[in-house]
Amino acid sequence: MRAGAGRAAPPRRLAPGGTRGPAWPAGVRGTAARAPSCAGEAGQEQSLCMETAIVRVRTGTKPAVRDITGECTEFAAGASRGGDGLLHVFVPHATAGLALMELGSGSDTDLLAALDELLPPDDRWRHAHGSRGHGRSHVMPALIAPFVVVPVLGGRPALGTWQSIALIDLNVDNPDRQIRVSFIG
Repeated sequence: MRAGAGRAAPPRRLAPGGTRGPAWPAGVRGTAARAPSCAGEAGQEQSLCMETAIVRVRTGTKPAVRDITGECTEFAAGASRGGDGLLHVFVPHATAGLALMELGSGSDTDLLAALDELLPPDDRWRHAHGSRGHGRSHVMPALIAPFVVVPVLGGRPALGTWQSIALIDLNVDNPDRQIRVSFIG
């Protein structure tokens, strides 16, 4: 067992107004709506906290697979203060999903081609508002979940050698996406 692994770091609190010490990385915006929530009784050491932020991603006007591993890693490093916990990544959109997968080796192009075969971008969809084939974008999150959970060890997401966190977006009608990243530790 790693030294100190059995003891959680003390919770980090937000300053009044929801600000935090270090600056957020580019594209990541801290949320002032809620300070980290910590479990524990008054007067006792609190050992479980949650911190959350929004990552903004522009996907463009064609189906996309976007690597968001860097933003998630930076958030986890700051929120965990080098400790252990869980990183929860959630896309609050009805037409996008998240995946853990290898990127940059053709897998992202293969995924989009497979989705085109499974969910053709044509006029067969009953959900028919928006651009041609828009209904497929509303079916895709049933196949590619809108969330992933990754363990964080020593302040870093414990991803496999070739794993990346990817935003999958088939919706060409909405190029601006928000991703909620949360650290629980």
